[in-house]
Amino acid sequence: MLTDVLKEKKCLKLVCGAGNLDAAEAEKLVALYSLAGFNFFDLSADLKVIDGAKRGLQYSGKSAYLCVSVGVKGDPHVSKAVINSGICTNCGKCYEICPQNAVIKDGNSFKISKVRCIGCGKCVSECPAKSVSMYSEEKNFDGFLPEIIKQNIDCIEFHISSENTEEIFSKWSYLNENFGGILSICADREKFGNEKLIKILREMIRNRKPDTTIIQADGSPMSGGNNDFNTTLQTVATADLIIKNNIKSFILLSGGTNSKSAELAKLCSVPVNGISIGTYARKIVSEYIRRKDFLQNRKIFDEALEIAKNLVADILRYMQD
Repeated sequence: MLTDVLKEKKCLKLVCGAGNLDAAEAEKLVALYSLAGFNFFDLSADLKVIDGAKRGLQYSGKSAYLCVSVGVKGDPHVSKAVINSGICTNCGKCYEICPQNAVIKDGNSFKISKVRCIGCGKCVSECPAKSVSMYSEEKNFDGFLPEIIKQNIDCIEFHISSENTEEIFSKWSYLNENFGGILSICADREKFGNEKLIKILREMIRNRKPDTTIIQADGSPMSGGNNDFNTTLQTVATADLIIKNNIKSFILLSGGTNSKSAELAKLCSVPVNGISIGTYARKIVSEYIRRKDFLQNRKIFDEALEIAKNLVADILRYMQD
């Protein structure tokens, strides 16, 4: 049971990307990291991606828990980047900075793959011409979630980084009424500040049964490119805030997580139930995952597996007792 893994404080969650619609990449990541020791996988709420993850588990022969991510309009995890070709100077900075290889070079111009973009916004901040912007597609849960729920998923994660609290509570109500499994709330402080965030979380879990809710302390969303304490500082601080305010839920570190996250949480005496790692975990094996022969070339796969196992060892060394 997923609750058992959480209670043991040994939950290792690999984030494939809430907006990542690349089913082949999901298959590779799940195959690799399930063999390395991860036991929980966060996926885009897309049937093809879920099928890809299941193929990854078949490849590894391991069992693991599957989570799909949904969100409110404007949340970066469910947003996409687009280039205005009329403004773009074709400097290529977006191409160089994108951690997902979602920017495609087409002759002398560039475009962004909707399938691979995860909404991190790095291209927006790096574009000198200000030609890149973010957009969020409005999705009615009724239109896609019923079929997703039929896939026997273990958890639905709800991203709430939006100032529209009415939409947050409306969609949260839908999830509570239509899904009987574990619900996860991915929450950061950027939109709300400490006081409002705690107030929202308290209201969201008020009628939830014990041991049915995860709060993912999203320190700095999609920022885990570097492997140092400073990068992971905000997620530990966010988790500490939630714990000190006596929010009754399982707590996962997220947003800027890396191999130092568990160590910093232990040094700060912040007792979390596990760690979600996305950007950093994908980055350290990206050169292998990009290969078309990744699942067929055992030498290449084993090289990536060694890297992934080292990450798991670094995390488990400092997980709270």
